[in-house]
Amino acid sequence: MMQTATPAEVWGDMRDGNARFVSGEPSHPRQDVERRHELAGGQRPRAALFGCADSRLAAEIIFDQGLGDLFVVRNAGQVISDSVVGSLEYAVAVLEVPLIVVLGHDECGAVAAAIESTTVDAPSLPPHIWRQIAPIVPAVRRVIRSSDGGPVDAEEVGREHLRDTVAELLHSSELISDAVAAGTLAIVGANYRLSEGTAIPDVIVGAAENP
Repeated sequence: MMQTATPAEVWGDMRDGNARFVSGEPSHPRQDVERRHELAGGQRPRAALFGCADSRLAAEIIFDQGLGDLFVVRNAGQVISDSVVGSLEYAVAVLEVPLIVVLGHDECGAVAAAIESTTVDAPSLPPHIWRQIAPIVPAVRRVIRSSDGGPVDAEEVGREHLRDTVAELLHSSELISDAVAAGTLAIVGANYRLSEGTAIPDVIVGAAENP
């Protein structure tokens, strides 16, 4: 199963799809009965997407993609874990996707919980929820240190955490970092703005953009 599209071509197609979604003119491609039958024997996604589990981040809708186009992995706050890394390695090594999109967003509940957890009178959280948001806390603390005692900017925390997530993915997976170094894979970290519907790239690793 060989992929022919480059990372830049796939990201360009996803950005075009997001533009259609933002303008209110999505084409809803590859969502018919024929496509369903075509995929019954196997999948060949064009990209993997690791995003927050927030119900407002439906990946195929945001990027106006169809059945079988995206290999999607999601959890609250898009926090790296062994299962996430394993799933994305499968997408790269077996499905041969040329692009991973890491998608964060504004007004993120996991980010808000991480910020609240650093306050003096923070309520205790159920242990599984705490373990889920704990990887976001370093980003919170960096933003607190740079705010000189002012209010914590949740959007800045989200951007910092997105960058941390991309860095941790590369650090955790030699397979993925080697694919990036070889030029067969790129990673785009993007922030989705709920009101506007735009996915704005914040960090790009590899050749995801045409020169």
